Amino acid sequence: MERRGFIKYTGTLSIGLLAKSVLDFTALTKKKNPVIMIVSGWQDVNIGDIAHTPGFLALLQKHIPQASVILWKKSESKRVDEMLMKNFPGLKIIHGSFDKDLVPQSEELKKAFAESDLFIHGSGPSVVAADWLRCWDKQTGKKFGIFGVTIQTIDEKLKALLEKASFIFTRETASVEVLRKSGLSGDHIAFAPDATFSLAIHDEQKASAFLSENKLEHRKFICAVPRLRMTPYYKINGPAGWSEERIKQVDELNDRFKETDHAKLREAIITWVRKTGNKVLVCPEMTYQVDIMDELLINPLPEDVKPFVLKRGYWFPDEAASVYAHAHTVLSMECHSPIIAAANGTPSFYLRQPTDTIKGQMYYDLGFNDWVFEIENSTGTQISDRLMSVYSDYPLALETLKKSMKLVDKRYNDVFRIINNSRSLVL
Repeated sequence: MERRGFIKYTGTLSIGLLAKSVLDFTALTKKKNPVIMIVSGWQDVNIGDIAHTPGFLALLQKHIPQASVILWKKSESKRVDEMLMKNFPGLKIIHGSFDKDLVPQSEELKKAFAESDLFIHGSGPSVVAADWLRCWDKQTGKKFGIFGVTIQTIDEKLKALLEKASFIFTRETASVEVLRKSGLSGDHIAFAPDATFSLAIHDEQKASAFLSENKLEHRKFICAVPRLRMTPYYKINGPAGWSEERIKQVDELNDRFKETDHAKLREAIITWVRKTGNKVLVCPEMTYQVDIMDELLINPLPEDVKPFVLKRGYWFPDEAASVYAHAHTVLSMECHSPIIAAANGTPSFYLRQPTDTIKGQMYYDLGFNDWVFEIENSTGTQISDRLMSVYSDYPLALETLKKSMKLVDKRYNDVFRIINNSRSLVL
């Protein structure tokens, strides 16, 4: 992928040119209060993956407020379910499986299928729940769509599924190009940013207590998020399914680059502390990162810098959002902490590693070019200088962020117009 010019897709949507066969769907249901079923919640060891769900629920609440929503949650976590219900009290959450023949194995799931008018696959790293879509399609024959995913490769089985979708919204334009090259095109395919950009949940109580305890003042600290080149899932979920050779390959790749990558982030931390006298919060996006904070970011720091650096254990996106809202800038090697920060009005840098898929294209699509650093082509000095330029003219940085977030909102408005105008629902 080219850094800036992979594809110049403005996402201009021609609603009036939608094919008649698509528009004819609107005559089928005409329900005043439709029921929308979504599948989301891929894993709970990553605040980015957790944040997809409340972000998308907020979008549905804003753009289709009359709809009832059923969440078919792929992962099971009582804490996450409680967080979602606290913020979306009208939400119905179900868990359930299906057999190899795509037959639902619970009455609750069968009932949800019968009640729902439209099924949507939520934001994610790929079409994670492809079989969930196939199950819905086989059992109901009703419309389904995909919202805010990355599609990096397409095999024949996935292509056959995508050809049935009423809409396919990818979270960056690079995926639109992948679809085009696979022979999939049309006005029902468009760029819709990751739903995390719409995250609106907070935990002010926890955040306030943490900030107060650690004397972190509003806009007077930065956040730094580490990341290894490849996520060591065998350490998180256990080694089942991981061969010794695969573990060795991942560990060797991570060991090869972890110091050079994080040295660049450390340089920005050192510059920040020495030039501003303000603090740094090292925090995780994934659970495993709690174990690498000391080794890669804190212990190697100069002695005069260490007293200004704090760390936070694993948290949930509502608390992270509340803390990021008070930060000056968030510097992250992970993709979603910068999005959570941006959604809360805080400038953020994405230090992108080449192993982190084509999803990073979304930052360029949304005009965040100056805040994306391809880690292999960037120096610690460049990151530090950009950080200090944000510090020296913070009002300009905030205005830059506002412009990009307006573009995010425009994209959401455009794609929901497609859903509202072209689906089997009159909304």
